[in-house]
Amino acid sequence: MEEKGVARFPRPVHGRIPNFEGAARAAQRLKELPAWKKARVVKANPDSPQRPVRRLALEQGKVIYMAVPRLRQERCFLELDPKRLKGLEDRASSIKGAFRYGRPVAPEGMRKVDLIVAGSVAANQEGARVGKAGGYSDLEYAIGREFGIVDEGTKTLTTVHPIQVVSYEIEMLRHDFPLDYLITPDGITETGHTYPRPGGIYWEELGEDKIRAIPLLRRLQEQEGI
Repeated sequence: MEEKGVARFPRPVHGRIPNFEGAARAAQRLKELPAWKKARVVKANPDSPQRPVRRLALEQGKVIYMAVPRLRQERCFLELDPKRLKGLEDRASSIKGAFRYGRPVAPEGMRKVDLIVAGSVAANQEGARVGKAGGYSDLEYAIGREFGIVDEGTKTLTTVHPIQVVSYEIEMLRHDFPLDYLITPDGITETGHTYPRPGGIYWEELGEDKIRAIPLLRRLQEQEGI
């Protein structure tokens, strides 16, 4: 992306969800998507290229949930309610603004999520994606399933530059959630994927270090006697 001149601040793009030229236009494409129009509650990633999506959601009166980085707090999501943010939609759509204006909540206090917006390094038209390789987006999805916030009907999408839509196969593991839609500045692609959606937390795939680092996982483990 840097070689082609389509990467945008922050740089370098390696090791992050890359910001891209046309991110705001990609966000505007969502106005054409029925699943976006119907959504009242959106879970969105906190990365720079999806800030225009978060801003649009708040401007349209949608509630947003953003995860606290690395889920390092017991109340590991931030709730951005547009009813409390009149005139602050742009500020609240940034990462710093979300922490300033958002309300920390635990999964038990969250509303049902209608649509998930994920950041991607790459994705293909079969609905597979690659993130930053930390596994947190997939874990957030799994937590949503565990608490009934996310179900089989919850749609998923990503906004990316066309150069990030790849033609090769991307391996999908059991805990990886698939994408229903790819949104670029040029248009919308419905993937029609056949991948199963993860049903919840797969404890056997989590290392002890990650469990110890995430307060919510420690609590769930204690409650379930795992």
